[in-house]
Amino acid sequence: MNRLQTRTAPDITVTTRGEVTLAAPDYARTKLLAVLERLDEPVLAVRVKLTQEPNHAVARPSTAQATLDLNGRPVRAHVAATTMQEAVDLLQDRLNARIARVRAHRHHRHHTERPAARHEHRPQRRALDSEERRVVRHKTYSLARQTTWAAVFELEAMDYDFHLYTDAHTGCDSVVHHDGETGAYRIVSAGTAPEAEPGISVSTHAVPELSVAGAAARLDLGGLPFVFFTNSETGRGNVLYHRYDGHYGVITPAD
Repeated sequence: MNRLQTRTAPDITVTTRGEVTLAAPDYARTKLLAVLERLDEPVLAVRVKLTQEPNHAVARPSTAQATLDLNGRPVRAHVAATTMQEAVDLLQDRLNARIARVRAHRHHRHHTERPAARHEHRPQRRALDSEERRVVRHKTYSLARQTTWAAVFELEAMDYDFHLYTDAHTGCDSVVHHDGETGAYRIVSAGTAPEAEPGISVSTHAVPELSVAGAAARLDLGGLPFVFFTNSETGRGNVLYHRYDGHYGVITPAD
């Protein structure tokens, strides 16, 4: 029996931005319902955002993002494609993969898993001259105290490029991300480095002490998606990153 026949399916909220076709929201709901039909866990909410970029020079102008509340555990996926239908199809596949990661973590299989393959369907960042870029989002929140593998799980479940957290054992602000060359998980810590874990590399390089402006200069020179640094004013680990609109975002821990 179809699982959705035994319980009420959650509402799937779809929002759009740009010239998204009228058929796209219904197509997205159909694809997300197919994801929900495979689940035994209660799904409390589903939010989908479809965005059509007006710039025809963008290689993948159609983006789709979904966030599920899987019995209190948010699970997220974000993809881009040449058409909205392709983006929604990719979103379905990506979301199934994220949910599989959540289930693997619950069954304690994460210590032997290989890192999830990084796909090529990320949204394309808008090109702006360095003089045009501004910090347009400043997010401050209390960092979760997590073990190394709990931080990896958060990275995967939320489909993040990086995840800022406080190491549960060392008490140091840290970042986990995928190594750009190998795709393996990599930990960078602003202080005492955590003990190495199988499948996770730990950086031995010192985290630079910078102002936000100094971090922006380093980000532009390095060509990386983000810079992890110790804020010279607060002494806490911060992340400055490139947003998809071409500007910067900064994440700082709450005191």
